[in-house]
Amino acid sequence: MKTMVTLLTVAMLLSSCSGILTSCTEPDVREAGDIQLKVGMQQKVTQDNDFAFDLLRQTIAEANDPNVFISPLSMSMALGMAWNGAAGVTKDEIAQALRLDGLTDDEVNEYYKIIREGLLSVDPKTRLSIANSIWYHDGFPVKDSFLKVNKNFFNAEVRSLDFSKPSALKTINDWCAAATQNRIKEPLDQISADAMLYLINAIYFKGSWVKQFDKTKTYSTDFRAEAGENTQVNMMVQKDSFLYAEDERAQYLDMPYGNKAFSMTVILPKDGISTSQVLEEMDAESFSQVYASLRSQTVNVYFPRFKVEQKFEMKKPMQALGMLQAFTDKADFSPISEEDLLISRIIHSTFCEVDEVGTEAAAVTVIEFETTSLPMDPYFVANKPFIFLIREKSTGVILFTGKMGKVEKH
Repeated sequence: MKTMVTLLTVAMLLSSCSGILTSCTEPDVREAGDIQLKVGMQQKVTQDNDFAFDLLRQTIAEANDPNVFISPLSMSMALGMAWNGAAGVTKDEIAQALRLDGLTDDEVNEYYKIIREGLLSVDPKTRLSIANSIWYHDGFPVKDSFLKVNKNFFNAEVRSLDFSKPSALKTINDWCAAATQNRIKEPLDQISADAMLYLINAIYFKGSWVKQFDKTKTYSTDFRAEAGENTQVNMMVQKDSFLYAEDERAQYLDMPYGNKAFSMTVILPKDGISTSQVLEEMDAESFSQVYASLRSQTVNVYFPRFKVEQKFEMKKPMQALGMLQAFTDKADFSPISEEDLLISRIIHSTFCEVDEVGTEAAAVTVIEFETTSLPMDPYFVANKPFIFLIREKSTGVILFTGKMGKVEKH
């Protein structure tokens, strides 16, 4: 079986053209090779896929929505940067939630670097962008070692910003919009008065089916929804050769994009079996077994066009996965700063649209850090023009006053 970096995390994320500006119409691109992982790193793929299924289950449990679309890869990368800034129990719990076992810190970081760079280059016919950024409040003391490790391994862009300015929210959201081709424009609703730091991952994917559907064959029909009612959908149709398998619980179909480096794997429970029942027993190992059982055969495929846009607060799902201390005043993020920090929110925004041509998908994960002490000590950073005066205290009489619009080294 190919290196499972045709990862479920990516298969769930979906589709297609390396680098945002790359054309998706390059002819005769050879079929994809493998992303070369170092010895021992395959277990991290398994851990990522276990995290993917765990996170999906917990998000479904918390979401009041029949549809749930997430990016485990985006969550994993954002939390990976946070893990680099954690210590003690806080770090152990993030590692537990991400299923980081048996690898050193250096190996984990190197894995993220190899995966990110490998995914971006594995299919020139598929548009894929993975961007990471760190934003901190002007004057907030962030340790260089924390910034350096995330620059080196996550290629994180680092920017300081005056969070108190009204324009700060737009600046961060504009970065997210640019990183997702405007599919996710406003993942951050507000900047808390106590916010000191944001860690952000953004992923954009656009891929064309290897075997596209004929739009003239798409027709309107019923879709049996979970609650029992019927809804109307546009059903796409084609008969062709695909990787396919089935067992007593479900049918499995794999539809590739581009040069076949990326694919959408669809799991369709059989009548009388729910998606939750299938997910209860699904993990990286069982999915790997399903993937290994896929065989090429002619399949009559009926698949609905759909579009979904969602936003989730991921605090409760991550707590359910064992990440507890990071959200409390006992959190230890001392590798980030000497100031006490906690994670106040994890905001996960997603977009997915599937049609006859292919799939477009995007995700943004925003991890918001606040100071644990309330009220917060203010930061007075005189790195811009200022007014000053010299006065006598008892009378208030002003002796001297002035404005400094330009200060040079003295």
